[in-house]
Amino acid sequence: MATIYALKPGFQRLLRPTVRRIAAAGVTANAVTVAAMLLSLGWGAVLAAAGATPVALLGLPIVLALRMALNAADGMLAREHGQASPLGFYLNELGDIISDAALYLPLMLALAPGSALLGGATAVLIALTEAAGLAARANGGSRRYDGPFGKSDRAVFFSALAIAAALIALPAWATVAAIAAALVLSAITVANRVRAGLREARHG
Repeated sequence: MATIYALKPGFQRLLRPTVRRIAAAGVTANAVTVAAMLLSLGWGAVLAAAGATPVALLGLPIVLALRMALNAADGMLAREHGQASPLGFYLNELGDIISDAALYLPLMLALAPGSALLGGATAVLIALTEAAGLAARANGGSRRYDGPFGKSDRAVFFSALAIAAALIALPAWATVAAIAAALVLSAITVANRVRAGLREARHG
């Protein structure tokens, strides 16, 4: 299933000159990965403290865009500048899961404080999408990025939700419905990644 992840090669082309410069300056892939995680943790703390204030909500899309750029840059440093390492693999995978939880759980709790269980369940399923992608690799296949709710798709979805909540007085039912949609899309993504991983294992 096609996702926004398919746009990654074009995004990387735009970033490549900058990545060359930071590589020449001695910046490491692992440092960029950690920076992306710290950025997410920091803004997650802002969301937890400030709640559904316009500044906190409108800052989220900016933070997510920066995080996506940093995530792309660390991969390019690893692959194209000889910085791949076992530690980098763990930092990258765990950093994504931590960053998602740090940003999306406070957002969902701020927008729908009466639906904490739904927000928590959605955060767990988001983490499971990445676990399912990794499980395919552990089973001898490739790391799965199947959609419809991969990392980039989630960033666009929650950015749109945050902007809408900041600019429009969204009714409670609309925010709950959006979070429920994220839950369902995450569950479908888990199923798709498991199914694709099993198919790859059978034909590998």
